[in-house]
Amino acid sequence: MAIKFGVAGSGSWATALVKILTDNGHKVNWCLRSETAIGFIKQRHHNPKHLTSAVLNTRSLYLTTDLPAVIERSEVLILAMPSAYVAESLQELGPGALKGKKILSAIKGILPGENILLNEYLERYFDVSLKDYFAVLGPCHAEEVAAEKLSYLTFSGVDELMSAKIAGHFKSPFINTVVNTDILGVQYAAVLKNIYALGAGIAHGLDYGDNFQSVYIANSADEMAGFLRKFGAEHIVVGEHTDVDDPEKKYANYSASVYLGDLLVTCYSLHSRNRTFGNMIGKGYSVQAAQLELRMVAEGYNAAKCIYNTNRSLKAEMPIAETIYNILWEGLPPAKGFEKIEGFLI
Repeated sequence: MAIKFGVAGSGSWATALVKILTDNGHKVNWCLRSETAIGFIKQRHHNPKHLTSAVLNTRSLYLTTDLPAVIERSEVLILAMPSAYVAESLQELGPGALKGKKILSAIKGILPGENILLNEYLERYFDVSLKDYFAVLGPCHAEEVAAEKLSYLTFSGVDELMSAKIAGHFKSPFINTVVNTDILGVQYAAVLKNIYALGAGIAHGLDYGDNFQSVYIANSADEMAGFLRKFGAEHIVVGEHTDVDDPEKKYANYSASVYLGDLLVTCYSLHSRNRTFGNMIGKGYSVQAAQLELRMVAEGYNAAKCIYNTNRSLKAEMPIAETIYNILWEGLPPAKGFEKIEGFLI
C-alpha cells in the first residue's frame, strides 16, 4: 500500500526527493516557503531557484506554504531543510502536531545552539519516539538525481521493516536503496563528512594536490571512525561482516556507502557545497564572504562548532576536525591550520 508523503523544505535535496517520489507515481504534499515559488512550479514544472534542471510532475503535487496542512495530509513527513532552520520552520507547530506521524529526516547536520541531532530535538519538543524516526542519507548529490544518474540512498531506523517499506517507495531504475539500523551512527557520520569535505575544499584552495588529498581523506576517515566507535556505533571494522551466510548480502560495515562512500563523494565532488565553501576559505575569502558567494547553506560550517562542543565531553581524538573548527570559528589562518594538519597525517 502506498504511503502518503509530505515534504517540508524548498532546497535542492527536498526537490530531488520530491522528483524521485513523483517519478515513481506517488502523490506528494509539499510545503514550500514562498507562494511565488509555488506559482512558478505550477506554471513551469521546476523549482525556480534550486535544482532547476529537474522536471517535476505537478499533477502529483499538492503545493502549499501551510505546514500543518501538509502534516495532516501525510503519514510520513520528510524534513529537508538546513539544520540551522529547523527550529524556525517548526515553531508554528504545537507539541502534539506530529503525533502518529513517521518522520523521515533528510537533514545532514546537528541543530546549532542545541548541539543535538534532529531525533533528540523532535523527542524533546514534539514527543516523537525513536521508533517513529528515520533518516535518508547518501552518497547522493541532488544534481545527479536530477540527471537520473545511478545513485544509492540509505534508509536508517530502529524499525527495520518500516525503513524497508519507506525505502521501497524511492527505489527506481536510477535509485538503489539500502536499509540500515544504525540511526544515530549514520547521522553523526553525515555531520562529520561535511566537516572533512569543507577541509578538503580548504586544501584545494591552498593548492594542495591529489596526493595530499588522498592522505587527508584517508586520515579523516580514520578520525571519523574513531569518533563513531567512541560514540557507540557498531560495525565500524572494515572487511568484517558478522552473522552473514550469503556473501551477496553482507551486513553493512564502515566501508558501506552511508559511511565511507558519503565521505568520499562529499570530499571529491564538484557538486559538494561544503567542498566549494572550503575552497573559498582556502583562497582567502572570509567566512561571511564565502556564505554570501555560495548562497546556499554549507552544513559543515555549523557542524564544525557543534562537533567541537560535543567532543569536549566525548574526548575522541579529532585533531583534523578541531583544526578546521579553529580555522572557521577562531580565526586560525588556513595555511597555518593545514601546516598543523600535515603533521597529524600518517
